[in-house]
Amino acid sequence: MTKFAFIFPGQGSQFIGMGKDLADAFPAARAVFDEVDEALGQKLSELMWTGDEDELKLTSNTQPALMTVSVAVMRALEAEAGTGAERAAFVAGHSLGEYSALAASGAISVGDAARTLRIRGNAMQAAVPAGEGAMAALLGADPEQASQLCAIGASEGGVCEIANDNAPGQIVISGSKAAVELAASRVSDVGVKKAMMLPVSAPFHCSLMQPAADQMMKALSEIEIAAPGAPLVANVTAQAGSDPVAIRQQLIEQVTGQVRWRESVEYMAGQDVQLFVEAGAGKVLTVMNRRTAKQIEGLTLGTPEEIESVAQRLG
Repeated sequence: MTKFAFIFPGQGSQFIGMGKDLADAFPAARAVFDEVDEALGQKLSELMWTGDEDELKLTSNTQPALMTVSVAVMRALEAEAGTGAERAAFVAGHSLGEYSALAASGAISVGDAARTLRIRGNAMQAAVPAGEGAMAALLGADPEQASQLCAIGASEGGVCEIANDNAPGQIVISGSKAAVELAASRVSDVGVKKAMMLPVSAPFHCSLMQPAADQMMKALSEIEIAAPGAPLVANVTAQAGSDPVAIRQQLIEQVTGQVRWRESVEYMAGQDVQLFVEAGAGKVLTVMNRRTAKQIEGLTLGTPEEIESVAQRLG
């Protein structure tokens, strides 16, 4: 049988209406939305389905909302086809998607995931005053070029670090506004094609997020984490593991650490994973992964029709 992994998207994949067709079609999916609404004391499902897009884009809403859709689609797949995360070789998620991976694989409860992501979103938003941080995408850069640009950006005393290594030629840097803008203005110095400033509310995945990491250390100490049903390939290590103690520490480190997505995909492909199933909203990871490992197959799992298709594909 084809060796496969479930992967879970991060911020940027959200849209109004996401998950409504799942909740209407599958009681198991509807139960996940209800559980999250109860855990947060908020009708997050109504915001997701018919609410204001700007409100959904707030980090404190986006993070639990995307996790909810990812877990809902997995629960629907389990109910319809008996196929869950435990059948996968690995699970992995991009940034907040790591919580989706853990909830979908039984390592943390859906309620704990929602509450913890609400704390995470608020903490990341509050860690740096508005307007003082920035992020930029470096198009066509390799890690060495990105590191050179970060050194240029930090040369005048600001923070400038690699936040995401998403795919070959797609690296994101993060840090102090002036430092990131300086780095972005000097791309031609190191042979990088282009830099694009990103419309983000905070400089995620860099050392400026340390106040948020401190809050997450406390929040994560208060929830139960079990071994996931399939090994988790962690953002900060790009390696697989199932030890709850290590997973807790990796979730803390992930707030300030680099999302090593390209290396994570390379690791799984190197372990003979031939199929990646993106569970949740959108297809951002599926598109990115094609640049990293052209030989792998990618499927999306986000609609009732895709649940039927993936169920047939996974047998």
